[in-house]
Amino acid sequence: MAFAVEMIGVSKNFGPVAANRDVSFGVRHGEIHALVGENGAGKTTLMNILFGLMQPDSGEIQIDGKPVVMESPRTSIGLGLGMVHQHFKLVPSLTVAENIFLGMEITKAGLVDRKAQSDKARALSEEFGLQIDPDRKIHELSVGAEQRVEILKVLARGANVVILDEPTAVLTPQESRDLFRIIRRFADAGMTVIFISHHLSEVLEVSDTVTVLRDGAVVGTRPTKELDEDSLVNMMVGREVNFDRRDRKPISGHAILELRDVFARDDRGLPALRGIDLEVRSGEIVGIVGVDGNGQTELSEVVSGLRAPSHGEIFLNGQAVEGSDPRHMRAAGLAHVPANRLVRGVNATANISANILMGRQRSEPWAKNGLIRWSAVRDLARELMQRFDIRARDENVTVKTLSGGNMQKVVVAREFSQHMPLILIDQPTRGVDIGAMEGIHDEIIQRRDAGAAILLISVQIDEILALADRVFVMFAGSIAGAVDPENTTEEEIGYLMAGGSRSSDQAA
Repeated sequence: MAFAVEMIGVSKNFGPVAANRDVSFGVRHGEIHALVGENGAGKTTLMNILFGLMQPDSGEIQIDGKPVVMESPRTSIGLGLGMVHQHFKLVPSLTVAENIFLGMEITKAGLVDRKAQSDKARALSEEFGLQIDPDRKIHELSVGAEQRVEILKVLARGANVVILDEPTAVLTPQESRDLFRIIRRFADAGMTVIFISHHLSEVLEVSDTVTVLRDGAVVGTRPTKELDEDSLVNMMVGREVNFDRRDRKPISGHAILELRDVFARDDRGLPALRGIDLEVRSGEIVGIVGVDGNGQTELSEVVSGLRAPSHGEIFLNGQAVEGSDPRHMRAAGLAHVPANRLVRGVNATANISANILMGRQRSEPWAKNGLIRWSAVRDLARELMQRFDIRARDENVTVKTLSGGNMQKVVVAREFSQHMPLILIDQPTRGVDIGAMEGIHDEIIQRRDAGAAILLISVQIDEILALADRVFVMFAGSIAGAVDPENTTEEEIGYLMAGGSRSSDQAA
């Protein structure tokens, strides 16, 4: 029986760089096929070729055994392919239904039939278990709900082959499990799913078959049941990777960050933080975990100066800073790795050197008498590219051409190299590959051991448990509980994330 999708001998070069080298792999009907590899391994390029966003230099694509030329995304959509990108492409001011049918609106008497669109969107969501209110505006939704809208957009266009690019990068563990149930439902209905992920536990849980890419070439294709995490890591990076809990030492440092009875409102004016008391000391990592939408975003914004608290006090190095803007927070000693690197972390249209300069543009030796000393900036950029394994031709490469993981490493390199007393890290390894994840974790530990106070926010429970010295769980804008990462379980944390109470001491 012919493959639903087959790519045969596909190669793609960008100048002297080979993104894909003679890649061949096939995906069967009703199969969940995982495509894994480190950043720069060629996964995204290969899927962009399959979806018609790029043209291969050589090779062939077949759909149901018939050769096709993917001239554009319109061609691939017409052949039954749909792609859900890691960075969503939704219009925040429009409703769910309006986004789903954008560009193919249902009309009546020459006008958009909003009721028909809403009804059809609701029916589609119910059919595939993607429960969502079609009349809600996108800006009112959680990240997980936004992803369901992206999937519904693909299904509404008749896709029977769905490409999911890092689908869990922005999801909580609970949302990820919901997504896996949906993916399995697709496969059971005879649809084909190509699943791209850096989270190996997810790959092993949800996929039927795994293809591994390394340096643009296929290392191997194996049935998932024959693999475990260690064998998969070795195929991907060619070495062992350490994700064990990191060593901890007694904390004797003084308080760098203090929050006292802090309240804040969200963008709609509703309560988002409710009486947060928190302290982060020099030489420790305090971890914050919770289901998305329970105040972690507002906490990060309040600490970074992006959102003013409505009540309470914030001290950084003993200085009252509540209500300060981001520039003054940085001047007071804050480094910030934001959750959304495209919105807050990088200038995607600038090159790596310019992005490394951010936050240094007024300081020697990077600037003098108001003029940027670009030779010094470029030297620093090259040094940090090597230290943080930022994979690009040179420091002049535009950031928007980098993979998501390499973008993240640009942000981490810039912020960690400024040696601030407080580092706020929100989702440090979102969309980052296995090898780079280990490197970022190592850098976090090094900054802690050098005396930095680190506030770490993550939806990855295993990441929090591996790194944090103390862990606080947020629910409904409050701290639901404090746990010792050495003596807790993911189940206990999950219970607190769902609003369960805990009788142990919650003092920060």
